[in-house]
Amino acid sequence: MKRATLERIQVWIYLAAISAGLLLGTHWPSLQPTMRALLWPTLIALLFVTFTQVPLLHIRAALRDLRFTGIAAFGNFVALPLLVWALVQWVPADPPLRLGIFLVLMAPCTDWFITFTQLGSGDTPRAIAVTPINLMLQLALLPIYIWLSMGMDHLGVGKALAPALWSAAPIVLIPLVAAALSERWLESRDDGRRLRERIAWWAVPLLGLVVFLIAAAEVDALRETPTGWQSAILVFVAFLLLAAVLAKMLARIAKLPAHQGRTLAFSFGTRNSFVVLPIALSLPPGWEAAALIIVIQALVELLGMLVYLWAVPRHLFRQ
Repeated sequence: MKRATLERIQVWIYLAAISAGLLLGTHWPSLQPTMRALLWPTLIALLFVTFTQVPLLHIRAALRDLRFTGIAAFGNFVALPLLVWALVQWVPADPPLRLGIFLVLMAPCTDWFITFTQLGSGDTPRAIAVTPINLMLQLALLPIYIWLSMGMDHLGVGKALAPALWSAAPIVLIPLVAAALSERWLESRDDGRRLRERIAWWAVPLLGLVVFLIAAAEVDALRETPTGWQSAILVFVAFLLLAAVLAKMLARIAKLPAHQGRTLAFSFGTRNSFVVLPIALSLPPGWEAAALIIVIQALVELLGMLVYLWAVPRHLFRQ
């Protein structure tokens, strides 16, 4: 199967994987420890595949267009965090629920953002150039954002999150370093582009396997998830709508051409759910809802991207 075909049907693959995982975890609960054990190496493999698609050694390329990069950075790391903080005030004051929302909405996407930019007639070279900036900034700023948004000393957030950040760091940094080394190796080969494409093919199957394992391992936690998860879905939908509006406003202020405005919209609308997932999975018992909220957001986002692909080039940023 071609990569393009996988990406077109990926939403249904993930929904089927979650359904199968819930079924397995419900009827064979004894397999849940095995599912948890398999989750970590699968997640590392997924992150490696994701990071190999990010031009980690080419940050300089993003700095050639400071106008677009500056607007993208302002939107992703100033305007959107403020928007997320405002939206979260409307959900129940349940710490795992709010932490999951903050984790997933504060981090801009670095993988399928490029795919959707290409499918939505955006500026793919600029999307590729800005991804390493997005990745580095979110790794540096995410703990600060969580501290400012929730208060590390309140509701036990600091006690739960600090060890999780340390535990999750190797899960993120090992594939990140491996991807950077692989990038240098791939660029030295004549068939490097073909090999990178083969690696990228595995993103959808691995992501499907990750959500299957999470559903199977955490089916009990899903039953205990607070009823506020419905309000989280409303927050995710509102975020998608307001992110598109923000992209339109900033593109108009900066006088960006239509194809760059589309890139901005897809950058603002997509979030880095499976880079922050290791943090949520490293939280202590009682905080499982944070990881489930991240998975829910990813599904809402993928459905939202189907609307974006129709609305962004045809209505929001017409040529």
